[in-house]
Amino acid sequence: MVRFKNRYVLCELLSDDPRCRHCIEDRAVGLAVRDAIGRVHGDYGLACCSISFTVKYLNAYTGTVLLRCRKDSYRLLCSALPFVRFLESRAQRYPCALNTLHVGGTIRTCQKFLIQYNRRQLVMLLQNCTNEEERQCIQKSLLSCSLTEEQSQSGDEEDDDGTE
Repeated sequence: MVRFKNRYVLCELLSDDPRCRHCIEDRAVGLAVRDAIGRVHGDYGLACCSISFTVKYLNAYTGTVLLRCRKDSYRLLCSALPFVRFLESRAQRYPCALNTLHVGGTIRTCQKFLIQYNRRQLVMLLQNCTNEEERQCIQKSLLSCSLTEEQSQSGDEEDDDGTE
């Protein structure tokens, strides 16, 4: 049995219209990306990318999208992402763009990158704060985004099961 290697492309959905983020679905993102691949690379590129292409994760609130494709064709996918100009959802077109943040071999590496990326964004927001209330809110968010805190919480839950 042969194992097919995949690549995971972490993207950020950028749009001026805040309604766009709440109305997007993974199906709409997948169709828009496939359409862009077809326009840029033709039938050959579309066939190469469509073999195992899926939208693995979509967070409508943060605009984070995780796409999976075969290792052989991830460059075709990444080169077509800037050509996504709109999303069609519920019979409406929303202008948007996909910004590639990271390409990884596993979902876990993409998650680690996303945590570090969000931490850097929060630090930048912290530097641009205007009052003390905003600063405290951002500091609280900054302290709460770490993998070690999540791991220690899951370890505490295992101890509470009474398996001592």
